[in-house]
Amino acid sequence: MKIMIVGGTGFLGYHALLVALKRGYSVNTLAINDIELGDWYPKEVNVQYCDVFELSEKNLQERFAGHDAILYALGPDDRITPPAPSYEFFHTRLVVSCEKVVIAARKACVKKCVVLNSYFAYFDRIWPEKELSKHHPYIRCRVEQAERAIAAGGDKMAVMLLELPYIFGSMPNRIPLWKDVLLDRIIKSKIIFFPKGGTNMIAVEHVGEAIIGALEHGEHGERYIVGDENHSYNEMLDMMLSAMGTYKKIINIPRFIAVIAGSMINKGWKKKGLEGGLDGKYLMRDILTHNLFFDPSDTAEKLGYKRGGLKESIVATMRACYPEKFED
Repeated sequence: MKIMIVGGTGFLGYHALLVALKRGYSVNTLAINDIELGDWYPKEVNVQYCDVFELSEKNLQERFAGHDAILYALGPDDRITPPAPSYEFFHTRLVVSCEKVVIAARKACVKKCVVLNSYFAYFDRIWPEKELSKHHPYIRCRVEQAERAIAAGGDKMAVMLLELPYIFGSMPNRIPLWKDVLLDRIIKSKIIFFPKGGTNMIAVEHVGEAIIGALEHGEHGERYIVGDENHSYNEMLDMMLSAMGTYKKIINIPRFIAVIAGSMINKGWKKKGLEGGLDGKYLMRDILTHNLFFDPSDTAEKLGYKRGGLKESIVATMRACYPEKFED
């Protein structure tokens, strides 16, 4: 199988290509030139530097010619806060660009496509009463991304969606997003105030396995909820801190106080002309104060990915964020 990874120098694309190469597949990638690729990056991967958001459908079709499968591993993370209105920002990058890529791949006679999505889309389906896609522009765009990507595949190309939870691990030359959005704050705090909820988590190596497993075994139109271990946020924070040999007291704030804090975050963003992909108020009310748990066993069996190694991946995340604290 010859695979084109759209975003193969990014965190998830990189780990997917490592699995693909290990299984004997040929891999090429389209990527922006934002990091230096040293000896750590596989030499057999042909890297074409370009901005996929700016490329035409015809140009993409030419680049995809001769490939059997593609992976769409691009798109801003929900932890990014863009200029308002955030829906336009996420829609352009998650929906419009993805649809363009899938159509171009189909026209290039590519047979399989995996699109990386979010587990928020899964919870939007099973918790309709919370109206997550209504309140959160990022989640709305993830739902639209899935619908448009599957439709773009038509009856000529199998399109599979992987709905991903919290992911830990590292790669060379990139600092995990965890540092700016969470870790810098909790490292500086004597006491950590955090909502009482929880989430599913997985090591990035197993995400790479799930991606290639979807290209090997996935079925058109399927949305695969990928994950591993369910943990409370308290447990997650404890694992992060213990990786650095640190202990801090964690106090869970009541939901109503969390909602007030979320509303204040919204106001702070608004003053700066920003808007979160996840609305602060509803994030606290409907997401961070609940357990976003699920059983990934069925998906792991279907896609053939392994489980475990979460604590080691959290240590790797902390090392990548604060290498100076791990110096021997």
